[in-house]
Amino acid sequence: MEPAPITVGLDGSPESLAAAHWAAGEAERRGAALRLLHAWILLVAQPRNVARENDQDYWAKRLVRAAHTEVQERHPDLHIVDELVAEEPATALLKAAAESTMTVLGSRGLDRVSSFFLGDVGLHVAGRAERPVVLVRAGARDEGPSPAHGGGVVVGAGLHGPGGDEVLAFAFGAAAGRGVPLRAVHGLSLPVQAYAPWGVDPDVAEELSHDSRGRLSAALRSWRATYPDLPATGIVRLESPARAVVQAAEGADLVVVGRRRHRTALTPRLGAVVQACVHHASCPVAVVPHD
Repeated sequence: MEPAPITVGLDGSPESLAAAHWAAGEAERRGAALRLLHAWILLVAQPRNVARENDQDYWAKRLVRAAHTEVQERHPDLHIVDELVAEEPATALLKAAAESTMTVLGSRGLDRVSSFFLGDVGLHVAGRAERPVVLVRAGARDEGPSPAHGGGVVVGAGLHGPGGDEVLAFAFGAAAGRGVPLRAVHGLSLPVQAYAPWGVDPDVAEELSHDSRGRLSAALRSWRATYPDLPATGIVRLESPARAVVQAAEGADLVVVGRRRHRTALTPRLGAVVQACVHHASCPVAVVPHD
């Protein structure tokens, strides 16, 4: 059975074009189609063969057609579908995400926001989609079927509560598909009792680290058995989870972080680790929803 397509949100920015190229490589690895989606609330139905000067959708069509041509040149065998939708971008993307393997959007991190699919819309989709959303910056490496870079995949391992398997499943699959190592990183913020007047108590710190290393190893055990040829390392860092994952992601091909599907109304939809990676990591960031 053919997998669901990978959807890219296009807005004409360098970031969304980088997202399209990244998604094309991912689609080839997965044997999926690539869907290029542009949403504009003012789109109108036009008769066929209408003159350019009378076509109100001309620039929207040109935007998608140009991206299609550029991506197809690099991936001639990839099946690409163009889709223009007369809806608000966030609404259209969430609908598309529900029927896609993943949704890929451009991201500018902390830089100025000036396009439809960046900033609030990208975070809105990443915080609500039922399937993974990948945020890609301009200049991100174009992932082809055979990786030319060995940065590997980094995954933030929370070790608290259920749901970690969905995040690890995505991360292990991504690393195996690229043929690169995986690093599972757990950040451990030390409690007050770990501190002495002269600094961190090494005995308390080691006891906490040892416990976390054991739990991380247990969480990885079944996935290492599923992917016996994949180098997978568990790392515990004595610092905040957000800082630990962002620092580990430097030079990586991809960082994978989790997001709870069901959060209380008073808590943000994207936690501190996801926010830190989206704003500070230079590599693509995959946000994977879990229960």
